[in-house]
Amino acid sequence: MRQPGSTPRPFTIHIPEEVLVDLRQRLNRVRWPDEIPDSSWQYGTSLSYLQEFVTYWRDVYDWRKHEALLNSFKQFTVSLAGVELHFIHEQGQGPNPLPLLISHGWPGSVWEFHKLIPLLTDPARFGGDPADALTVVAPSLPGYGFSFRPNQSRFGVREIAAIFARLMTDVLGYMRFGAQGGDWGAFITSLLGLNHAEHVVGIHLNLLPLRRDVNLPQNPTPEERVYLEELQHWLDEETGYQGIQGTKPQTLAYGLTDSPVGLAGWVGEKLRTWSD
Repeated sequence: MRQPGSTPRPFTIHIPEEVLVDLRQRLNRVRWPDEIPDSSWQYGTSLSYLQEFVTYWRDVYDWRKHEALLNSFKQFTVSLAGVELHFIHEQGQGPNPLPLLISHGWPGSVWEFHKLIPLLTDPARFGGDPADALTVVAPSLPGYGFSFRPNQSRFGVREIAAIFARLMTDVLGYMRFGAQGGDWGAFITSLLGLNHAEHVVGIHLNLLPLRRDVNLPQNPTPEERVYLEELQHWLDEETGYQGIQGTKPQTLAYGLTDSPVGLAGWVGEKLRTWSD
């Protein structure tokens, strides 16, 4: 039985104009740090790159255009576990579309799926078979984007997986569905498969959520030695953000909330490092 307040409500994105004005003013007033000479990206986000990025953001980027693109998808919010959960819900255009839950990661949002969703929901439009159509449900993770409100409860991946299972079954009535995820979404998707197998027909991951504290082999092969060296380099050089976000996130939040350039520098460095 559907619980009170669990009926989805249509949602349209509209950021108030005063928020955009404030953003442009903050981008105009940025105070740039110094940079170690000739360091490029060695110690974090490149100063010259971020200056070019901010110029584009301030003078060229059109939020209203992208807002309209997001609003071309059917969006909803629903009250679940003390969170106003935001999600895209696009029906598949085929004879029997399988419901598919797709989960984003950090740093990310449902925007990651804006090119993918039409391919999944209406494959015939792109030369595919209508029988392969999927009905896509793409939630914003609790605490992310439009699934955030001040003072709401905080959740780990296990709790998010449980909320997403409720969204699919209790709210939308999909008793059998597939699940896909990458990054943080891969952990959520794996837990959906583990803890909700009676509803999940299968999962697809584009990141393997494995433990990285591997036991070192006594006599590693050359291939294993290369892997272990790469792993150690990654742990030494690329996981500082985890230490801060996992231990003192509130301290970091003041800078990232007050400064859009600070947020861009923090997120942009990871997007570059983790991309081809």
